[in-house]
Amino acid sequence: MPQGRLVFLICFAEILSMTGTMYFPALLPSFQAEWGLTNTAAGWVNGVFFAGYAIASPLLVSFTDRVTAHRIYLPSAFLAALSMFLFGWLAEGTWTAAALRLLAGIGLAGTYMPGLKALSDNLSGPHQSRHIVFYTASYGVGTALSVYLAGLLEPVTGWRLGAELLALGPLGALLIFAAVVPTRKPEGSGAGLHVSRNDLKIVLGNRPVVGYILGYGSHNWELFGYRSWLVAFLVYSLSLHPGFTPPMSPQNVAMLILLAGVPASILGNEGAMAWGRRRALTAYMIGSGLLGCAVGFTAGLHFYLVTAICMLYGMANLFDSGALTAGLIAESPPRQRGLTLALYSFSGFGMAFLAPLAFGAILDAAGRGTVAWGLAFAALGLVCMSGALWLRIFRAR
Repeated sequence: MPQGRLVFLICFAEILSMTGTMYFPALLPSFQAEWGLTNTAAGWVNGVFFAGYAIASPLLVSFTDRVTAHRIYLPSAFLAALSMFLFGWLAEGTWTAAALRLLAGIGLAGTYMPGLKALSDNLSGPHQSRHIVFYTASYGVGTALSVYLAGLLEPVTGWRLGAELLALGPLGALLIFAAVVPTRKPEGSGAGLHVSRNDLKIVLGNRPVVGYILGYGSHNWELFGYRSWLVAFLVYSLSLHPGFTPPMSPQNVAMLILLAGVPASILGNEGAMAWGRRRALTAYMIGSGLLGCAVGFTAGLHFYLVTAICMLYGMANLFDSGALTAGLIAESPPRQRGLTLALYSFSGFGMAFLAPLAFGAILDAAGRGTVAWGLAFAALGLVCMSGALWLRIFRAR
């Protein structure tokens, strides 16, 4: 199969696998009203999704150095579908919602990075970096589609049936991946399902790889803290203008904001290739972090202006995304690439777990007004800027 067609189909499968990823944050104000959730409790339900990812990814992704990606991807896609169906059937409050979102996060852990591993193993040549960035950009398309479908279905079907219908997406991803992705035997397939101390030493002894791993944690703190609370922030901003009715729902506005980040991820990698990866990433992270420190304080401005600022911020916090992942792939040793991606995922999604919790806790502690939103967003921006420091500290000697 031509490389271009393979890249498209794997990216399309990734988009389908994520139809339920943003379901809870997209409908967060409704869940808070129905279940009486505090911002801290909502942060837990948001964050535990990424905890599931962070817990499972070191095991599942490192196994792709030993077994074919299919053996990880296919059951994980099924788990993602099952978790969405059960969410619509069984979720009744904080604990059941959190348990099912945990399962959904485990499902994502077994599809996103194993899908990237399968893609990178089947690519070669000068266009590998661009194709990898297309894959990471498809994550943004998947989150935007998830937000859009949640907002579209909930008023028509109710949130329970809507969740059950979105379980069809990961099942579609399962079928596409099984049908089109070549079954490539990993280089370390004879080593058994364990990670050796020597493998870990090789990965952690690679200074640029460590820099990318830590930088990805800083990036994901900002990115997923923002995505988890974006719709709620837009609803809060609208509440400050009681006589104004926008032409689009907050979910549709959020969908456009998330889609705007997709070309930003691709362009960010092009800039990194042209100007030098570390120099570009440093500029991206500092710029995005500074903008994050200001976003929350703008809630009282006209809603159209708030939307424009949020769109700019959504683009800014994705300029570094594809460039980080492409840089990691370029620096990672081929025999330990699965383990490298596992550590990368654990760092990124461990921070993605903590960010929504911290955001909600700051909102509750600071009074839930505009100042509270400003402080919560500033916490995202400050941590993002630390990523530039990690890249500098762990430069190649």
